[in-house]
This record gives sequence, C-alpha cells and structure tokens, in this order.
Amino acid sequence: MTLFEELKWRGIIKDISSPELEEKLNNGGMTFYIGTDPTADSMHVGHLSTFLISKRLKDAGHHPILLVGGATGMIGDPRPTTERAMISKEDVAHNFEAMKKQAEEIFGFEVVNNYDWIKDINIIDFLRDYGKFFNINYMLDKDIIRRRLDSGITYTEFSYMILQALDFKHLHDTKGVTLQCAGSDQWGNITAGIDLIRKSTGDEVYAFTMPLVTDSQGKKFGKSEGNALWLDKNKTSSYKLYQFFINVEDSMVIDYLKIYTFLSKEEIEEYERKNNEHPELREAHKALAREIITFLHGKEEYEKAVKLTENLFNNKFNEMSKEDIVDLFGDQDIKQVESNINVVDFITNMEVVKSKREAREFIGNGAISINGEKVENVDLIVTDDMFIDGTYIVVKKGKKNYFIGKK
Repeated sequence: MTLFEELKWRGIIKDISSPELEEKLNNGGMTFYIGTDPTADSMHVGHLSTFLISKRLKDAGHHPILLVGGATGMIGDPRPTTERAMISKEDVAHNFEAMKKQAEEIFGFEVVNNYDWIKDINIIDFLRDYGKFFNINYMLDKDIIRRRLDSGITYTEFSYMILQALDFKHLHDTKGVTLQCAGSDQWGNITAGIDLIRKSTGDEVYAFTMPLVTDSQGKKFGKSEGNALWLDKNKTSSYKLYQFFINVEDSMVIDYLKIYTFLSKEEIEEYERKNNEHPELREAHKALAREIITFLHGKEEYEKAVKLTENLFNNKFNEMSKEDIVDLFGDQDIKQVESNINVVDFITNMEVVKSKREAREFIGNGAISINGEKVENVDLIVTDDMFIDGTYIVVKKGKKNYFIGKK
C-alpha cells in the first residue's frame, strides 16, 4: 500500500484540499503542522488520534511541526452551540508549557507557540495585512459559523478563523510549511488558511482532515464532552486507560486499532478474525490497550496496569501499594476512618451498610470482605496493621461494591 492508501484504510483521511495531495503524500518531503489550543494542562485521547498522524507522516519522510496555540487559546475556537468560556492568560501560559513538555516527551517533534508571532500584531496591521483578504460572505458560509448565526456569535470567536489562517501563512512563510492536518471540525479554518496564502502570495498549499474519533455514544473524546482520557498519567492512570480500552464495544475495537496503533494491516485483520470468532477472549482489546499504553507511558506502565487488573479480579489487595489503591479507586469517595474498632461499627461508620443490624446480616451471609479477605466473625477488630501501606483499607460488599477507607 502507498501511504495515502494506508491512511484511507485506517480511516484517517476524511477531506483533502486537492487531488494533487495524494501524490505529494506518497512522495514524502512535505513540512506540515498539526495544532491544538491549550485549554487544559494535558492532551487527551482525542488529541492522540490526530497527533499520531504526525508520526505516521514523519515515518513516511515528511517533517512535522506541532503547534500549541498560546494566542488562539485565549480566543477560543467557536463551538457548535454556545460561546466558550474565556481562559485567563495565566492559565493559558501554564497549559502551554505543560502541553509543550508533554508533546516533546511523547512525540519528540518541534513545538511552536502562535503567541510568539501574534502578540506583536497591532489592530491596524491585523486589518490591513490579513482582514482585507477575508470576505464576510465567505466567512459566514463556513459551517461552524453558519450554525451559530441563529443563537449568535461574538466578533471574538468570529475572528478565530482569521487567526488560524494567519498561523498557516506564518508557518508557510517562515518554516516552509505546505500542509496542515486537523480534525474534520477544523475544515473551515483550514481552507481559510489555504485561501489566505493563495491570495497573499500566490503559493499553493494543501490540507487534509481526519474524522473525529468518537466513543460508543457518538461523542468525541474531549474535555468539553466530559469524557476526556488524559495523556498525563497523573490525571488518567495507565490502569484507567487499560480499563477503558479493554472494555470498548466489539464494534469499535478494530476501528480503534487502525487509528491508535501502528500494527500492520495483516496484524489488525488477524485480530479482527479473532474478535469475530472468539470475542470473549478480547484479544483485539488487549492489543489495543497494550499498544496505546506502551506508546504513551512505556512497557512497565502497561504491565503495571495488567497486574492491577489481575489483582483486583483476584482480590489481592494486600499485594498492592497505596499508589495502586489511588490508581484503582481515586475517582470515588474515600472515607476518613477510625481504626481499632469492631468490624460492625467500622463498616457502619464507613456507610458500607445502613445500620449495625444490616452489617451483621451481610457479614453472616459472607458478603463482606476486607482487603480481599472474607469477614466471617462479627467480633473482628479492624486494627492498624490491616491498612495497606498504613494508609488505605478496601471493603467489598457483594460482588462489585467497593468502599475505601483512609486513616
């Protein structure tokens, strides 16, 4: 397969600006950029699906530049429905530094900040050098703008298109960029950049977009959708990434393998066959989790996630550290507890049960365990040495209800 054929097979290309782009992609040698705004201090899995294209193109002989928009991040790309909340300059600067560091660590490519070239443009130069190339009717016809006309859009967000076009022109003029890649929701902004460069310089540049990757509910991955899986392992642990990808629907897993991994066509088709014949083995899901976590955080983090999963399944809490407990249960309510008291009082105080009578019933039915050990005696005393690393204790009620105590 040629590069273009592989990208199409993986479902990575949606729109292209010109038929000529296919040959140019196959031949290599283009300098291109992919950008994102620093709306948070970490990228998420939604970014990963588009930023991985930079590695695919680099491996095919192209030169990548990653843009983190310190300037555009202060303006906000128009959303389909409502105005974005403004982020403070201090938060944007903080987020930029965090995302720059992350992008360099994960991808190892050059990272630029559009604040560096936009901050010194005064309003007169902005209108004369850029605004004069934009026809209002042309801007109004862009899909994202047209959808906001009924509810209203501020001039600030309306101007975002010009700023992104300005980025393309600046990088074309200073770094020889001739290609921009982005998610399909950026098509209007991208084509505005192509038109700006053509009108102002006469040069021909190119672009393609990638379909937005969605979850099983059809929502794209991201902070605004409330389903962000962060690439920073301190915000989303490798265990949580593992759990998400190991549990994706069978109907989604092959598409995700194509988009998120560098496995070959033959390898992915073999996983597809296994998934169809023996979905209960979840081999495709395990491969997906392994490839993503290893790429982001390394083999050790992947093996840790697998071990945590196995320990949780087998109730081996005493083999875990307090960091493991946070990885497993950090999102749920952790109760401050008192030790050296009777187990009935202990689980009642933790609100595992509603009353002491209910506590005795659950213990009598063998439905309560502490750190994986079934509680069989209502006279048990919960002592300090029962706490994992002297800090956490895990109470399980029934098959799936976990309650975490902390001293």
